[in-house]
Amino acid sequence: MIEYRLTVAVVMRRRRLDNRWVSESWEAVEIVPDEPRKDSAPQPVRAAGTADHWLHGGLALELFRDEAENYYLNVSAVEPCVFVMWRMEEGAAVPKIVTLSYGEAARMMDSSEQVDKVPMPAEIRAWLEDFVREHYRPEPKKRSRPPSFGGARRSDS
Repeated sequence: MIEYRLTVAVVMRRRRLDNRWVSESWEAVEIVPDEPRKDSAPQPVRAAGTADHWLHGGLALELFRDEAENYYLNVSAVEPCVFVMWRMEEGAAVPKIVTLSYGEAARMMDSSEQVDKVPMPAEIRAWLEDFVREHYRPEPKKRSRPPSFGGARRSDS
């Protein structure tokens, strides 16, 4: 049986900008395995030039059967990804939700949330492929005739 929940950490990058209107930009750049923890305070991981990186741990990555088609679309894409929804809190970007579902990410973006795409690590891809293999069943395609052909008859003149 496949486990449907992983604990992950998100690496957020802050870049300082030389701009009179905006002093910095934030983006999610990496997903790494993590352990469940009580203390999820962000930890600085590296700084280089005008950028620094912060590790936010203890986030749940869960899979749901009703999202199987969206997981299939993701894992079969040229570049599968993890979607990270984050919000600004007290001057820092804080990841709130991590998902592998195209549909869930689209719904969050439709709600004007900030969502970044991060490359999917190999171990998460393997886990997702197992889930999709077990739970995704494509719906059979139904062939339907356009209504304009419903009443058409051939004349033998």
